[in-house]
Amino acid sequence: MKMKKITEYIFVAVVLLFATASCKDILEQKSVDAFTEQSVWEDINLSKAYLGNCYDKIGGDGGQLLGMREDLLASSTDECICIHRPGEYTFVKGTLSPDELGNLGSWKFSFLGWQYLYSNIKNVNVFLANIDKVPTKTTADEALIARMKGEAYFIRAYDYTQLLLGHGGVVLVSDAFELGQDYLTSKRATLKETRDFILADIEKAITALPKNKEIEQGRATKGAAAALKSRLLLFCASKLVNGGYEPTNTLVSFTDGTQAERWTAARDAAKFVIDGNAGTFSLTGTTVDPPATMTEEEIKVYADNYYNIFNQKGEWNSEVIWGVQYLMSQGNTVNPNIWNGPNGYHNWGNNGPLEPTVRAFEMADGTPFKWDIYNPGNELTRTATASELIADPKRNPYNGREPRLYGSILYNGAKWQARPTDMVGFDPLGIIQTGYIINADGTTTAGADTRQATVESWNGTKNGYYLKKFMDINSQGQYFSNENSWIEFRYAEILLNHAEACIELGGADLQNGLVSLNMVRNRAGLPDRVTTDQAIARQFVRHERRIEFFAEGHRWYDIRRWMIAGDVITNVQAMKIFKYADGKTEWKVDNLTVVDDRSWKVRQYWIPISRTEMNKAPQLVQNPGY
Repeated sequence: MKMKKITEYIFVAVVLLFATASCKDILEQKSVDAFTEQSVWEDINLSKAYLGNCYDKIGGDGGQLLGMREDLLASSTDECICIHRPGEYTFVKGTLSPDELGNLGSWKFSFLGWQYLYSNIKNVNVFLANIDKVPTKTTADEALIARMKGEAYFIRAYDYTQLLLGHGGVVLVSDAFELGQDYLTSKRATLKETRDFILADIEKAITALPKNKEIEQGRATKGAAAALKSRLLLFCASKLVNGGYEPTNTLVSFTDGTQAERWTAARDAAKFVIDGNAGTFSLTGTTVDPPATMTEEEIKVYADNYYNIFNQKGEWNSEVIWGVQYLMSQGNTVNPNIWNGPNGYHNWGNNGPLEPTVRAFEMADGTPFKWDIYNPGNELTRTATASELIADPKRNPYNGREPRLYGSILYNGAKWQARPTDMVGFDPLGIIQTGYIINADGTTTAGADTRQATVESWNGTKNGYYLKKFMDINSQGQYFSNENSWIEFRYAEILLNHAEACIELGGADLQNGLVSLNMVRNRAGLPDRVTTDQAIARQFVRHERRIEFFAEGHRWYDIRRWMIAGDVITNVQAMKIFKYADGKTEWKVDNLTVVDDRSWKVRQYWIPISRTEMNKAPQLVQNPGY
């Protein structure tokens, strides 16, 4: 894993230096081709540019930073399906191996990739080894260097956290040397050693970094480091690494202390943020228990508030702790509208939500959605005549549901954008059409957003739904990139981390956990959860994470750390909707056709080290089962 030449990423900084310097300064500058690694540590601005490259590669590669991808990690769970490259999702195919990592070993998921993360760790190590050599002229320069060191510790901690979450204990490198030069002597640290190494970096970052609003948006903050700590310690307290899998293997399990001690640490890390020690954060919208019944207009207010969290432009709201802002004016673009939008808008229809997830969203009053409520025992088909729908609109399974459904998923009948000019004749109102009309003569008219549509049928949904979350209703993906943000850490995660840790500790902590959980529910327009039973409370918080974080990537980590992947990874089947000439509507799961064959193997709870990396260092111990 070799570092790129320094000249590859200092050109922008050099140009800016030339543009802002006086004429005399310009004449005294070195030529561009004269800059070397040594030059970078002779000028604080070039050092800052070097750190900027480390940001550009944090958990990412190319133009797709962090989790905002054409292929979402959510499609490697029971949440979604990638319609274009399903075979690359080896985690749900049962094909994950050192020789076949699929997206987990490529730039598609470079935020989990061994080679990509170590490449950036190498960059950070070079920075930390040299930054104290940079000459300073003012106290402001000294303060900047101290802050940049805090940023570097955060970046390294983030990258190592990603390695731990995917691989367990890994090779720990803190010195500025080419890893390949000494690779044959490298060994994997234990899970505990890896966690402790990361925590040390996080503490340095928390100490050195300012709070939110005190630094340029997008740079690391005290809150970002504290949120990373909360995420790391929640994983480290969970079943997977506490006797759930290979309990004596120190590469993937803790063998010291107790799980209760680790849940306590996770609780305290979240509480540190909640108490305002890392900055001021709050949920958007109201956190008051909502009315028992709400009008469609009131539900829409909650739905829009939730949807808009992921469509922020400019200054972030109070819920964002840290993420990436995409701005076309700065050449920093992302394309979720065209990646995920319906084919009837000339978009690509990727990452379609799955039927079990759609059913997991509650009713508007907070009661569970029951598919078979009108025909007990029939989990496949719903029917309703025109008169029945008028008398009871909730016979349509997408009516009367909780607000987050309407902020997350495009279903048949959902309102979306005005159609492009060549599609207005098929749909003048901008209504999603994933169903079929059965005409009086027995012929079928396919909806504009089906795979039998008149345009780009190959991009049509395979299972009846499209993703709405992350898309901008005001942007036409056919022509324009998006400028909304990818939010890596938000306050809702901290609250649900706190809720889960408290519930797992039980006793007096359980009710404190429900308080945090209910804040998230109330903001979503749902009533409080109430129980004194730990097992019930555990299901409450797991359900809440599933819905609140839908498609954001959390589910992949959650089903692993809870060790429920074998229960939820099942074959994908399509929802098909038919509207008949007599006014009858049928919603039917096609259980005779498998849209995506899926399979689970227990060893896949951990990503294997690729064959390429093992060949470089055969002394490394492979993850269990591979």
